[in-house]
Amino acid sequence: MSLTSDKEPRVDPEHPVIRVTCVADADGRVAFDLPLPTPDGRPHLLLKARPRKGVPDPAARSLPLEAVGDGRVRAVLEPLPALEEGRWDAFLVREPGAAPDQLASGPLDLRVLLDGARLDRPSPVAVRIPYRALDGFLAVRAWLRTAHAEAGSIEVDDRATTVTARLHGTDLGKDALVRLRGRRSREERTLRPSTDEDGRGFRFTVDHAELTGVDVRYWDVHVLPAADAAPVRVGRVLDDVADRKQSFVYAAANSAGRLVRPYYTVDNDLSFEVTDPD
Repeated sequence: MSLTSDKEPRVDPEHPVIRVTCVADADGRVAFDLPLPTPDGRPHLLLKARPRKGVPDPAARSLPLEAVGDGRVRAVLEPLPALEEGRWDAFLVREPGAAPDQLASGPLDLRVLLDGARLDRPSPVAVRIPYRALDGFLAVRAWLRTAHAEAGSIEVDDRATTVTARLHGTDLGKDALVRLRGRRSREERTLRPSTDEDGRGFRFTVDHAELTGVDVRYWDVHVLPAADAAPVRVGRVLDDVADRKQSFVYAAANSAGRLVRPYYTVDNDLSFEVTDPD
């Protein structure tokens, strides 16, 4: 499953759109194939991180292009070194010093990513998902975290929401906690999860009434693997879905006249929203 758009990239008559085919393999590599019949001048594929607030000089990664026959060239993004967390746009640089041409997204073969949550990940947890951006260009979504709690099934009923998740990059201790913290607020709610024998899988239930009695709209979900451990964000990134907020939408439950619903943020992290009915 991949997020796509019917919108086509902008066309520059002097620089025809080049479409890239991406294939992810089981070892964590991503191969980028593009039509370039005469790869003279040492061309390379450039991945450039989008600017972020407070980061004036975005990171970039240059990948050499090698001919693979049939008028195509290929660049390979190896598992290491990991990409910094964020969104990376793809460009073709035809020769050193040349202006980069942004690359359009062609077919994306990400089948091996579908079951990515089944394998336990070591620390740091590094994820890369190629995707077609809303403007039609090719981009790569990357996450890089010391540890990560991957959300699985989410069951919403009238009174509570139950979440099944699995921890990657560390283990759960006997005193592990799940914490819901009000965004831009000092309000917190903590609860004890039920944990699997392997110290990785866990399950917790959020009572909707616990979230509706204060003036907090958004609650962010973390797991604390131990009492003195750093909080680990709960989210869902270990598959082929680069943007989950609009594609995984859960129903809201009415609790004491207010609506409570779990949702995924723009970073694919799990949170809860509390609103008043219209």
